[in-house]
Amino acid sequence: MQLSYWELQYFINNSDLLVIGSGIVGLNAAISYKRKNPKANVLVVERGILPSGASTKNAGFACFGSVSELVDDFEKMDESLVWETVELRYKGLLRLKSILGEKAMDYKPLGGFEVFDNEKDFESCASRINEFNLSAHRITKLKETYKVNKRKIASSGFKGFKYCIENVAEGQINTGIMMRNLIQLAQSMGVLILNNMHVSKINDSGSQVHVLLTDGTEVKTKRIIIATNGFAKELMKIKDVAPARAQVIITEPIPDLKIKGAFHYQQGYYYFRNIDGRVLFGGGRNLDFKTEETTELGLTKVIQGSLESILKNQILPNTKYKIEHRWSGIMGVGSEKRPIVKHVSPNVVCAVRMGGMGVAIGSLVGEMAVVEILKG
Repeated sequence: MQLSYWELQYFINNSDLLVIGSGIVGLNAAISYKRKNPKANVLVVERGILPSGASTKNAGFACFGSVSELVDDFEKMDESLVWETVELRYKGLLRLKSILGEKAMDYKPLGGFEVFDNEKDFESCASRINEFNLSAHRITKLKETYKVNKRKIASSGFKGFKYCIENVAEGQINTGIMMRNLIQLAQSMGVLILNNMHVSKINDSGSQVHVLLTDGTEVKTKRIIIATNGFAKELMKIKDVAPARAQVIITEPIPDLKIKGAFHYQQGYYYFRNIDGRVLFGGGRNLDFKTEETTELGLTKVIQGSLESILKNQILPNTKYKIEHRWSGIMGVGSEKRPIVKHVSPNVVCAVRMGGMGVAIGSLVGEMAVVEILKG
Protein backbone atom coordinates (compact mmCIF):
# COMPACT_ATOMS: atom_id res chain seq x y z
CA MET A 1 0.00 0.00 0.00
CA GLN A 2 1.38 3.39 -0.97
CA LEU A 3 0.34 5.97 1.62
CA SER A 4 0.57 9.72 1.39
CA TYR A 5 2.44 11.97 3.81
CA TRP A 6 -0.90 13.00 5.32
CA GLU A 7 -2.03 9.43 5.84
CA LEU A 8 1.23 8.45 7.48
CA GLN A 9 1.44 11.51 9.72
CA TYR A 10 -2.18 11.93 10.80
CA PHE A 11 -3.69 8.45 10.53
CA ILE A 12 -1.03 5.77 10.78
CA ASN A 13 2.04 6.86 12.73
CA ASN A 14 2.84 8.65 15.97
CA SER A 15 0.07 7.18 18.11
CA ASP A 16 0.59 7.05 21.86
CA LEU A 17 -1.23 3.75 21.98
CA LEU A 18 -1.97 1.25 19.22
CA VAL A 19 -4.62 -1.35 20.00
CA ILE A 20 -4.68 -4.43 17.78
CA GLY A 21 -8.23 -5.78 17.60
CA SER A 22 -11.48 -3.80 17.59
CA GLY A 23 -13.56 -6.20 19.65
CA ILE A 24 -14.94 -5.75 23.16
CA VAL A 25 -11.50 -5.92 24.81
CA GLY A 26 -9.75 -3.68 22.30
CA LEU A 27 -12.40 -0.96 22.30
CA ASN A 28 -12.63 -0.90 26.08
CA ALA A 29 -8.85 -0.66 26.29
CA ALA A 30 -8.90 2.31 23.91
CA ILE A 31 -11.72 4.00 25.83
CA SER A 32 -10.03 3.42 29.19
CA TYR A 33 -6.68 4.76 27.97
CA LYS A 34 -8.34 7.82 26.47
CA ARG A 35 -10.14 8.54 29.74
CA LYS A 36 -6.85 8.43 31.63
CA ASN A 37 -5.04 10.42 28.92
CA PRO A 38 -7.58 12.64 27.09
CA LYS A 39 -4.94 14.25 24.85
CA ALA A 40 -3.37 10.93 23.81
CA ASN A 41 -3.53 9.72 20.21
CA VAL A 42 -5.14 6.29 20.33
CA LEU A 43 -5.36 4.13 17.21
CA VAL A 44 -7.27 0.83 16.93
CA VAL A 45 -6.48 -1.40 13.96
CA GLU A 46 -8.64 -4.30 12.84
CA ARG A 47 -7.93 -6.92 10.17
CA GLY A 48 -11.56 -7.16 9.01
CA ILE A 49 -14.36 -4.77 8.17
CA LEU A 50 -15.82 -5.81 11.55
CA PRO A 51 -14.16 -7.51 14.56
CA SER A 52 -12.72 -10.79 13.30
CA GLY A 53 -13.10 -12.92 16.42
CA ALA A 54 -16.37 -13.24 18.32
CA SER A 55 -17.34 -9.76 19.52
CA THR A 56 -19.93 -9.25 16.77
CA LYS A 57 -20.57 -12.97 16.31
CA ASN A 58 -21.36 -14.16 19.84
CA ALA A 59 -24.75 -15.19 21.22
CA GLY A 60 -25.13 -12.16 23.49
CA PHE A 61 -25.12 -14.06 26.78
CA ALA A 62 -24.59 -11.84 29.83
CA CYS A 63 -23.52 -14.88 31.83
CA PHE A 64 -20.74 -15.73 34.25
CA GLY A 65 -21.00 -19.43 35.03
CA SER A 66 -23.57 -22.22 35.18
CA VAL A 67 -23.22 -24.91 37.85
CA SER A 68 -21.94 -27.70 35.58
CA GLU A 69 -19.45 -25.32 33.92
CA LEU A 70 -18.03 -24.37 37.30
CA VAL A 71 -17.87 -28.00 38.43
CA ASP A 72 -15.89 -28.77 35.27
CA ASP A 73 -13.63 -25.78 35.90
CA PHE A 74 -12.83 -27.07 39.40
CA GLU A 75 -11.25 -30.13 37.78
CA LYS A 76 -8.85 -27.93 35.81
CA MET A 77 -8.23 -24.97 38.11
CA ASP A 78 -7.86 -24.25 41.80
CA GLU A 79 -11.30 -23.54 43.29
CA SER A 80 -10.29 -20.10 44.56
CA LEU A 81 -9.05 -19.18 41.09
CA VAL A 82 -12.35 -20.31 39.57
CA TRP A 83 -14.30 -17.97 41.84
CA GLU A 84 -11.84 -15.14 41.18
CA THR A 85 -12.56 -15.59 37.47
CA VAL A 86 -16.32 -15.65 38.10
CA GLU A 87 -15.93 -12.38 40.01
CA LEU A 88 -14.07 -10.83 37.08
CA ARG A 89 -16.91 -11.84 34.77
CA TYR A 90 -19.60 -10.48 37.06
CA LYS A 91 -17.74 -7.20 37.62
CA GLY A 92 -17.11 -7.04 33.88
CA LEU A 93 -20.83 -7.19 33.19
CA LEU A 94 -21.45 -4.43 35.72
CA ARG A 95 -18.68 -2.39 34.13
CA LEU A 96 -20.10 -2.82 30.63
CA LYS A 97 -23.50 -1.67 31.89
CA SER A 98 -21.95 1.39 33.52
CA ILE A 99 -19.99 2.30 30.38
CA LEU A 100 -22.90 2.04 27.93
CA GLY A 101 -26.05 1.83 30.00
CA GLU A 102 -28.52 -1.05 29.80
CA LYS A 103 -30.58 0.56 27.03
CA ALA A 104 -27.54 0.93 24.76
CA MET A 105 -26.98 -2.82 24.89
CA ASP A 106 -30.66 -3.87 25.11
CA TYR A 107 -29.93 -5.69 28.35
CA LYS A 108 -32.70 -8.02 29.54
CA PRO A 109 -32.42 -9.60 33.02
CA LEU A 110 -34.28 -12.76 32.02
CA GLY A 111 -32.00 -15.15 33.90
CA GLY A 112 -29.67 -17.95 32.86
CA PHE A 113 -30.98 -21.53 32.77
CA GLU A 114 -28.99 -24.74 32.67
CA VAL A 115 -31.05 -27.63 31.30
CA PHE A 116 -30.38 -31.34 31.81
CA ASP A 117 -31.62 -34.51 30.16
CA ASN A 118 -29.74 -36.78 32.58
CA GLU A 119 -30.98 -37.19 36.16
CA LYS A 120 -27.58 -38.20 37.55
CA ASP A 121 -25.89 -35.11 36.09
CA PHE A 122 -28.66 -32.88 37.41
CA GLU A 123 -28.61 -34.37 40.91
CA SER A 124 -24.83 -34.02 41.04
CA CYS A 125 -25.08 -30.31 40.18
CA ALA A 126 -28.15 -29.65 42.32
CA SER A 127 -26.37 -31.08 45.36
CA ARG A 128 -23.82 -28.25 45.13
CA ILE A 129 -26.24 -25.34 44.88
CA ASN A 130 -26.06 -24.38 48.56
CA GLU A 131 -22.26 -24.50 48.46
CA PHE A 132 -22.16 -22.40 45.30
CA ASN A 133 -24.61 -19.86 46.67
CA LEU A 134 -22.35 -19.27 49.67
CA SER A 135 -19.38 -18.57 47.38
CA ALA A 136 -21.44 -16.52 44.89
CA HIS A 137 -22.94 -14.34 47.65
CA ARG A 138 -19.64 -12.52 48.08
CA ILE A 139 -19.76 -11.62 44.38
CA THR A 140 -23.44 -11.03 43.55
CA LYS A 141 -24.60 -10.04 47.08
CA LEU A 142 -27.59 -12.30 46.48
CA LYS A 143 -28.65 -14.90 49.03
CA GLU A 144 -29.68 -17.25 46.25
CA THR A 145 -27.85 -16.89 42.93
CA TYR A 146 -28.54 -20.49 41.88
CA LYS A 147 -31.80 -22.38 42.36
CA VAL A 148 -33.71 -25.32 40.92
CA ASN A 149 -36.46 -24.10 38.59
CA LYS A 150 -39.08 -26.83 38.15
CA ARG A 151 -41.43 -24.79 35.95
CA LYS A 152 -39.07 -23.55 33.24
CA ILE A 153 -38.97 -26.79 31.23
CA ALA A 154 -42.75 -27.06 30.84
CA SER A 155 -43.31 -23.35 30.25
CA SER A 156 -40.71 -23.35 27.46
CA GLY A 157 -42.21 -26.27 25.56
CA PHE A 158 -39.06 -28.40 25.57
CA LYS A 159 -38.93 -32.14 25.00
CA GLY A 160 -36.15 -34.33 26.40
CA PHE A 161 -34.88 -31.72 28.83
CA LYS A 162 -36.19 -32.73 32.26
CA TYR A 163 -34.44 -30.55 34.83
CA CYS A 164 -33.31 -26.95 35.15
CA ILE A 165 -31.05 -24.89 37.42
CA GLU A 166 -31.48 -21.13 37.19
CA ASN A 167 -28.87 -18.41 37.69
CA VAL A 168 -31.04 -15.44 38.64
CA ALA A 169 -28.22 -12.90 38.14
CA GLU A 170 -27.67 -13.63 34.45
CA GLY A 171 -29.26 -11.98 31.44
CA GLN A 172 -28.79 -11.28 27.74
CA ILE A 173 -27.86 -8.42 25.46
CA ASN A 174 -28.20 -7.49 21.81
CA THR A 175 -24.64 -7.95 20.54
CA GLY A 176 -25.13 -5.79 17.47
CA ILE A 177 -26.55 -2.82 19.38
CA MET A 178 -23.89 -3.12 22.08
CA MET A 179 -20.96 -3.19 19.66
CA ARG A 180 -22.31 -0.32 17.53
CA ASN A 181 -22.66 1.85 20.62
CA LEU A 182 -19.24 0.83 21.92
CA ILE A 183 -17.66 1.80 18.58
CA GLN A 184 -19.52 5.11 18.57
CA LEU A 185 -18.43 5.85 22.14
CA ALA A 186 -14.78 5.23 21.28
CA GLN A 187 -14.99 7.42 18.20
CA SER A 188 -16.76 10.21 20.11
CA MET A 189 -13.76 10.30 22.46
CA GLY A 190 -11.36 10.74 19.56
CA VAL A 191 -10.24 7.13 19.17
CA LEU A 192 -9.37 6.40 15.53
CA ILE A 193 -10.46 2.97 14.26
CA LEU A 194 -8.99 1.69 10.99
CA ASN A 195 -10.24 -1.52 9.39
CA ASN A 196 -8.59 -3.88 6.91
CA MET A 197 -5.28 -3.37 8.73
CA HIS A 198 -3.82 -6.85 9.18
CA VAL A 199 -0.77 -6.90 11.46
CA SER A 200 1.88 -9.52 10.66
CA LYS A 201 4.84 -8.60 12.90
CA ILE A 202 5.69 -6.50 15.96
CA ASN A 203 9.17 -5.29 16.91
CA ASP A 204 9.60 -3.49 20.23
CA SER A 205 12.89 -1.56 20.12
CA GLY A 206 12.44 -0.23 23.64
CA SER A 207 11.95 3.40 22.68
CA GLN A 208 9.38 2.72 19.95
CA VAL A 209 7.34 -0.15 18.60
CA HIS A 210 7.45 -0.94 14.87
CA VAL A 211 4.45 -2.78 13.43
CA LEU A 212 4.49 -4.41 10.00
CA LEU A 213 1.21 -4.96 8.16
CA THR A 214 0.73 -7.82 5.72
CA ASP A 215 0.77 -5.39 2.78
CA GLY A 216 4.22 -4.13 3.78
CA THR A 217 3.10 -0.91 5.48
CA GLU A 218 5.07 -0.02 8.61
CA VAL A 219 3.33 1.60 11.58
CA LYS A 220 5.18 3.30 14.43
CA THR A 221 3.76 3.74 17.92
CA LYS A 222 4.83 4.19 21.54
CA ARG A 223 2.79 1.38 23.10
CA ILE A 224 0.69 -1.57 21.98
CA ILE A 225 -2.13 -3.60 23.47
CA ILE A 226 -2.78 -6.87 21.65
CA ALA A 227 -6.47 -7.73 21.99
CA THR A 228 -6.82 -10.45 19.37
CA ASN A 229 -7.94 -13.26 21.71
CA GLY A 230 -8.05 -16.50 19.67
CA PHE A 231 -5.66 -15.06 17.08
CA ALA A 232 -3.01 -14.27 19.72
CA LYS A 233 -0.39 -16.78 18.59
CA GLU A 234 -0.21 -15.17 15.15
CA LEU A 235 1.51 -12.14 16.72
CA MET A 236 3.45 -13.45 19.71
CA LYS A 237 4.83 -16.47 21.45
CA ILE A 238 2.37 -17.25 24.19
CA LYS A 239 1.42 -20.48 25.90
CA ASP A 240 -2.01 -21.83 26.74
CA VAL A 241 -4.20 -19.83 24.42
CA ALA A 242 -5.76 -21.40 21.34
CA PRO A 243 -8.50 -20.51 18.89
CA ALA A 244 -11.90 -22.16 19.30
CA ARG A 245 -14.51 -21.82 16.59
CA ALA A 246 -18.14 -21.48 17.65
CA GLN A 247 -20.88 -22.30 15.12
CA VAL A 248 -24.33 -20.73 15.34
CA ILE A 249 -27.72 -21.00 13.67
CA ILE A 250 -30.75 -18.72 13.97
CA THR A 251 -34.36 -19.31 12.96
CA GLU A 252 -36.85 -17.08 11.23
CA PRO A 253 -39.33 -15.39 13.61
CA ILE A 254 -41.57 -17.93 15.35
CA PRO A 255 -45.12 -16.88 16.36
CA ASP A 256 -45.81 -17.14 20.11
CA LEU A 257 -42.31 -18.29 20.94
CA LYS A 258 -42.27 -19.50 24.55
CA ILE A 259 -38.52 -19.50 25.13
CA LYS A 260 -37.27 -16.63 27.29
CA GLY A 261 -33.81 -16.40 28.79
CA ALA A 262 -30.28 -17.62 28.14
CA PHE A 263 -30.03 -21.41 28.19
CA HIS A 264 -26.98 -23.62 28.73
CA TYR A 265 -26.71 -27.34 27.96
CA GLN A 266 -23.92 -29.91 28.41
CA GLN A 267 -21.54 -27.77 30.52
CA GLY A 268 -22.26 -24.77 28.32
CA TYR A 269 -20.96 -26.37 25.14
CA TYR A 270 -24.44 -25.77 23.73
CA TYR A 271 -26.34 -22.52 24.31
CA PHE A 272 -29.56 -21.01 23.03
CA ARG A 273 -31.80 -18.00 23.60
CA ASN A 274 -34.63 -15.89 22.22
CA ILE A 275 -33.87 -12.81 20.09
CA ASP A 276 -36.43 -10.84 18.07
CA GLY A 277 -38.92 -13.72 18.25
CA ARG A 278 -36.31 -16.17 16.95
CA VAL A 279 -34.21 -18.91 18.50
CA LEU A 280 -30.45 -18.46 18.33
CA PHE A 281 -28.63 -21.74 18.96
CA GLY A 282 -24.89 -22.32 19.01
CA GLY A 283 -22.12 -24.58 20.21
CA GLY A 284 -21.22 -28.22 19.74
CA ARG A 285 -17.45 -27.82 19.44
CA ASN A 286 -17.08 -30.59 22.04
CA LEU A 287 -18.05 -32.98 19.24
CA ASP A 288 -14.82 -32.22 17.39
CA PHE A 289 -12.35 -30.17 19.44
CA LYS A 290 -9.48 -30.73 16.99
CA THR A 291 -11.29 -29.43 13.91
CA GLU A 292 -12.74 -26.47 15.81
CA GLU A 293 -9.31 -25.34 17.04
CA THR A 294 -8.95 -23.03 14.07
CA THR A 295 -8.90 -19.36 13.12
CA GLU A 296 -10.83 -20.11 9.93
CA LEU A 297 -14.47 -19.09 9.91
CA GLY A 298 -16.69 -21.84 8.58
CA LEU A 299 -19.30 -24.52 9.21
CA THR A 300 -19.10 -28.31 9.46
CA LYS A 301 -21.69 -31.02 8.80
CA VAL A 302 -21.05 -32.72 12.13
CA ILE A 303 -21.77 -29.71 14.29
CA GLN A 304 -24.48 -28.18 12.09
CA GLY A 305 -26.24 -31.56 12.05
CA SER A 306 -26.10 -31.73 15.84
CA LEU A 307 -27.47 -28.20 16.22
CA GLU A 308 -30.30 -28.95 13.80
CA SER A 309 -31.19 -32.21 15.57
CA ILE A 310 -31.28 -30.76 19.09
CA LEU A 311 -33.20 -27.72 17.87
CA LYS A 312 -35.82 -29.86 16.16
CA ASN A 313 -36.23 -32.63 18.72
CA GLN A 314 -35.59 -30.96 22.07
CA ILE A 315 -35.83 -27.17 21.86
CA LEU A 316 -38.65 -26.68 19.32
CA PRO A 317 -40.56 -29.99 19.17
CA ASN A 318 -43.87 -29.84 17.31
CA THR A 319 -43.03 -26.33 16.10
CA LYS A 320 -42.82 -25.23 12.49
CA TYR A 321 -39.78 -23.08 11.79
CA LYS A 322 -37.05 -22.42 9.26
CA ILE A 323 -33.36 -21.82 9.84
CA GLU A 324 -32.67 -18.41 8.35
CA HIS A 325 -28.94 -17.96 8.82
CA ARG A 326 -25.72 -19.66 9.96
CA TRP A 327 -22.33 -18.26 10.99
CA SER A 328 -19.29 -18.84 13.15
CA GLY A 329 -16.93 -16.85 15.39
CA ILE A 330 -13.50 -17.41 16.88
CA MET A 331 -13.00 -17.48 20.65
CA GLY A 332 -9.79 -17.79 22.67
CA VAL A 333 -9.50 -20.68 25.16
CA GLY A 334 -6.90 -22.51 27.23
CA SER A 335 -6.48 -25.07 30.00
CA GLU A 336 -8.02 -22.51 32.37
CA LYS A 337 -10.46 -19.67 31.79
CA ARG A 338 -8.81 -16.79 33.60
CA PRO A 339 -7.75 -14.18 31.00
CA ILE A 340 -4.09 -13.49 30.27
CA VAL A 341 -3.12 -9.84 30.77
CA LYS A 342 0.63 -9.29 30.84
CA HIS A 343 3.64 -7.59 29.25
CA VAL A 344 5.18 -9.54 26.39
CA SER A 345 7.87 -6.86 25.90
CA PRO A 346 8.57 -3.48 27.55
CA ASN A 347 5.99 -1.57 25.47
CA VAL A 348 3.62 -4.37 24.48
CA VAL A 349 0.84 -5.89 26.60
CA CYS A 350 -1.46 -8.73 25.61
CA ALA A 351 -5.06 -9.10 26.82
CA VAL A 352 -6.31 -12.45 25.54
CA ARG A 353 -8.01 -15.77 26.42
CA MET A 354 -11.55 -14.76 27.30
CA GLY A 355 -12.57 -18.42 27.67
CA GLY A 356 -15.83 -17.95 25.77
CA MET A 357 -16.98 -15.23 28.20
CA GLY A 358 -15.94 -12.13 26.27
CA VAL A 359 -19.26 -10.33 26.72
CA ALA A 360 -18.97 -10.65 30.48
CA ILE A 361 -15.29 -10.14 31.05
CA GLY A 362 -14.13 -8.13 28.02
CA SER A 363 -14.66 -4.61 29.31
CA LEU A 364 -12.80 -5.29 32.54
CA VAL A 365 -9.94 -7.04 30.73
CA GLY A 366 -9.55 -4.02 28.46
CA GLU A 367 -9.18 -1.79 31.51
CA MET A 368 -6.76 -4.26 33.12
CA ALA A 369 -4.60 -4.08 30.00
CA VAL A 370 -4.40 -0.29 30.30
CA VAL A 371 -3.33 -0.53 33.96
CA GLU A 372 -0.63 -2.99 32.89
CA ILE A 373 0.66 -0.92 29.94
CA LEU A 374 0.88 2.20 32.10
CA LYS A 375 3.17 0.39 34.54
CA GLY A 376 5.86 0.76 31.89
